[in-house]
Amino acid sequence: MVRHKNNFDFLRFLFAIFVIITHSFALSGISDKKEWLVAFTHHQTSFSAIGLSGFFTISGYFIYVSLMRSPNLKIYFKKRLLRIIPGLLVVLLITLCIIPLLYTVSEPLLTNTSYFTYLPRNISLYGFQGPIDGVFEKLPYHSINGSLWTIQYEFSLYVALIMLYFIKPFKNLQLWCTISLLVVMIVLYRTNFYNVHNSQVFQILGVHVLNLGGFFVAGAVLAQFEFKKWNHLRIVAITAALILIAFYLGIYNDVKHVLFPLCIMSLGFIPIKFMQRFSNYGDGSYGIYIYAFPIQQILIYNFNLDLVEFIIYSIILSIIMGYISWHLVEKRALRLK
Repeated sequence: MVRHKNNFDFLRFLFAIFVIITHSFALSGISDKKEWLVAFTHHQTSFSAIGLSGFFTISGYFIYVSLMRSPNLKIYFKKRLLRIIPGLLVVLLITLCIIPLLYTVSEPLLTNTSYFTYLPRNISLYGFQGPIDGVFEKLPYHSINGSLWTIQYEFSLYVALIMLYFIKPFKNLQLWCTISLLVVMIVLYRTNFYNVHNSQVFQILGVHVLNLGGFFVAGAVLAQFEFKKWNHLRIVAITAALILIAFYLGIYNDVKHVLFPLCIMSLGFIPIKFMQRFSNYGDGSYGIYIYAFPIQQILIYNFNLDLVEFIIYSIILSIIMGYISWHLVEKRALRLK
């Protein structure tokens, strides 16, 4: 039985795999310039960039819908925290249990401050800590779970979105505020006005707010139209063609915050049965995303794999852990909503 009449569970799954592919190059010590999509697009994007852009676009759409349906902000934030925190907490706890097996320095682990700050800093959402001293120090990347840096941006956008809640009765005002914000973000992203890219508050870097936030806001804009009733097949065909042209002309970064959200959200609503049936297995995308990086680091640490083998094993193990996380942790936590 099809649980959702859309393709978004499949798309999120695919985007999580895209992130694994890009990370496989970096974690193997291979230049990111050799990543397949980077080479194909002449350094305009990568698999992980497409994956994150997709995650934030879909999130912006459905989080806006969730906000408008929530009777109050307490319930809205409860739903958001139940989606993020339980899965994150479990992967952090599992990581701390495995770290003693990977620890390689003479200093006792119990006197290692970074070991004890790892969980509280990362679970706080705003204190991202990548490495633990004495772990993976000889690998190209020392971070235990480098994927977690995006969670603080995701949650920050959840918080920023509540400004629309206070003007909930004024739909036209909501729409114009969101469109205006998107335009400003795109302009700032492309111009780096007053060096806004390098501005930073609580580890929140301006360039990521504008880039990832641009996709999130674009998703929220589309949610305010009767988007489900649009001719999605035609939109996918047109926007996909325009994206390829943009790659050819070298202007993808100028148009991506408009064309990509239109393409991905339209693709999500086209009735494609095998994609729709994907939701029968649950939504393992978040679990895949948060488990993949430490799995890849452990593989690199213990085995001498070539790139293709590394990617294949990383994907298989991450999928297994992702769906275990969904069925044993995330799905059960969501029942508390």
